[in-house]
Amino acid sequence: QVQLVESGGGLVQPGGSLRLSCAASGRIFSINGMGWYRQTPGQERELVARITSGGSTNYAEFVKGRFTISRDNAKNTVYLQMNSLKPEDTAVYYCRMIINSNVVWGQGTLVTVSS
Repeated sequence: QVQLVESGGGLVQPGGSLRLSCAASGRIFSINGMGWYRQTPGQERELVARITSGGSTNYAEFVKGRFTISRDNAKNTVYLQMNSLKPEDTAVYYCRMIINSNVVWGQGTLVTVSS
C-alpha cells in the first residue's frame, strides 16, 4: 500500500508564505511525475505545478513567479513553496505522484489566505 501524506497548510495573511510538503511511503519501486493541484468548492481540481523525475517544471499561469515546486528523490517528497499569497489562492491543495506507474493522490491540505 502506497500513501501520500501532506503537511504545511494553514492560515496565512495576504502577502505571506507557506511551504507544503508531501511524502510518499509504502512499497515504492519508482516515482515519476510529481505535482500539486488545488480545488475550491464547486470548482474542478486544477493543476498548480508539476515536476518530472528529471527536474523539469511546469506552472499554472496564476502562480508563475510566486510558487516554486521542488522534489527530494531520496526522501520521496515533493514541496511547494508559496510566496506572495493572495486570497484567491485559498483552496485545498493536493499532491499527486505517479508511483509504480499508478496515479496516487494525497488527502489534501487546506490553505487559507485571509487577513
